[in-house]
Amino acid sequence: MIPLAQFVSTGEALTDMIRTQSETHPDTWIARAGGAGWNVARVVSRLGVSSAAAVAVSCDLFGEELKNKSFEAGLDLRYLQQIAAPPLLAMVPETNPPHYFFLRGGAADQFFNPQKLPIGWLEAAQVVYFGGISLAIEPLAGRLLELAGQAKTAGKTICYDPNFRAYGPEYDTTLEAMCRLADIIKVSDEDLVGLFRNPDPYFGLARVQQWNPEAAILLTKGSNGADLYVGLDQYSARAPQITVMDTVGAGDACTGGFLYHLMTLPKHGWQARLEFGVATGAAACQQAGAHPPSLEEILSLFAQELI
Repeated sequence: MIPLAQFVSTGEALTDMIRTQSETHPDTWIARAGGAGWNVARVVSRLGVSSAAAVAVSCDLFGEELKNKSFEAGLDLRYLQQIAAPPLLAMVPETNPPHYFFLRGGAADQFFNPQKLPIGWLEAAQVVYFGGISLAIEPLAGRLLELAGQAKTAGKTICYDPNFRAYGPEYDTTLEAMCRLADIIKVSDEDLVGLFRNPDPYFGLARVQQWNPEAAILLTKGSNGADLYVGLDQYSARAPQITVMDTVGAGDACTGGFLYHLMTLPKHGWQARLEFGVATGAAACQQAGAHPPSLEEILSLFAQELI
């Protein structure tokens, strides 16, 4: 029997409907498979760690594309659930800067059932990822919070990325609960501004550190690189100089690279782990779409040796 996944990502797998404009086609919508948790799982899988996206998708052409692309990415399809319900769609009318809204009333993602995950999945997992819009709307949010608590009790490493998308104050309780549970918290400077409704991202960072002083907090800052806070220690990494194709999925790639390094090179230091994550995010930016970069692409931007 094929072993169960070492890395399991919960959260949404969705379809981005991206509006593009040109002189000949002023309003064209392009469908692209995506979703924060799904993107992270593909990155970890591409780097060689057995991975799965524990998600629910529709049975229509959108869900079939997500299933097929999950197979192509090497994800364990035993964790993916197909539901006879509408697809989860993210409408992206503007990309620079990105602007999103979601069509999710009664969508398939809300019917994800943790009880239908493969028997023994939690025992096999090393790292479990939570985040994205999956934690923003009930009833799915409650199921995933309960699942996070179970993973914590089982001694698994929990990674949390809120991936802010215009959540309201009703998300505050979930935000605090997940920050307190997580071993690794990944946020961007823009996430912190939105989540804490304060123009100073370090206001939000201080709150997160107050909630969970033991967590490793990965703070990404776009072209300014990233910082990592572990207890009283702080690490910084500059972004490599690259030609950017686009930044779709860059934060997810950074998270995936960081977690891959943690899982496969646990004795390496936090500085190396941060730099590898930043290099992974940069490598993703050199290709169009949410590209899961290969190890070779990452190592071309990574200054340290993987020994």
